[in-house]
Amino acid sequence: MLVKEILNKIILNEMTIKELAELYNVSDRTIQSKIKKLGYGWDSKKRIYHYVGEGPEPVDVDFSISANKVDAIDILLQNPKDRSRRVYRGFYFDDDVLNIIDRVPKSYKSELVNEALRKVFKEKRLLD
Repeated sequence: MLVKEILNKIILNEMTIKELAELYNVSDRTIQSKIKKLGYGWDSKKRIYHYVGEGPEPVDVDFSISANKVDAIDILLQNPKDRSRRVYRGFYFDDDVLNIIDRVPKSYKSELVNEALRKVFKEKRLLD
């Protein structure tokens, strides 16, 4: 689907971000990030996306999300997997981060946090 088709469906309430995420088999956050990277900002009062990027608006661009961009975090947000042994630690979270964590079932929150941290630590070459 083209970007303009996706945005029109969202504006007309014909499709939600959640449904779009299910269609592409990614997390809601991945869809929101893709829309933001395309140069769109969400107007919560009007409940529509506005183009705020530079250059021509990418309305005729294919919205597709590459399969190789799907990582363990996307998969966990869609289909949580079995948990391994864990040690409990308590931490404070910012509201925006906690909102994402709260999207998954209670029994998979630790798995999501572990995968997110593991991804960052691997990118920083702290884990293999």
